[in-house]
Amino acid sequence: MNVCVFCSASEIAEKYTAPAAVLGRMLGEAGHTLVWGGSDKGLMKSIATSVENAGGKLIGVSVEMFSHLARKNTHEMIVAKTLGERKAVMLERADVIVVLVGGIGTLDELTEVLELRKHSIHTKQIIVLNTDGFYDGMKVQLERMEAEGFLMSGKEPRPLKELVYFADTPEEVMQRISAHAQ
Repeated sequence: MNVCVFCSASEIAEKYTAPAAVLGRMLGEAGHTLVWGGSDKGLMKSIATSVENAGGKLIGVSVEMFSHLARKNTHEMIVAKTLGERKAVMLERADVIVVLVGGIGTLDELTEVLELRKHSIHTKQIIVLNTDGFYDGMKVQLERMEAEGFLMSGKEPRPLKELVYFADTPEEVMQRISAHAQ
């Protein structure tokens, strides 16, 4: 299965990198392919290395302005012209989407795939690994949007639980991926 992971390319605290490395190892051991932003820096490097070391495959999707940071020796490296094209390619290549901690770029990726799922433009499962409560604020905001009628697709409300799942551990992410694969 191709698992798209949106995450930061920044060097961040171990409380975030350690769970990402565990998830990467578990993905690789399960024989999954990582589809990620292609960077050989920060959290992106950490998860890619963990997947690769555990026997998984790597499909990087870099963007021209960051191509100098792209990981070498992947199974496949795609270089998109724009960030928008990069997101589209990553979504197209994915069977499931996992969101790890990140900055504005990761938030942009998450909200775009959520909006597209809300309108049934894709039906891929979206799982947020909420390491150390990083996405607690986002979860509360989405719950408020649902309660106040902002998660509409046409005239129909979309239940939040149909759009995204918040997991607390890498193991919980893998359980969701495994359930989805069956």
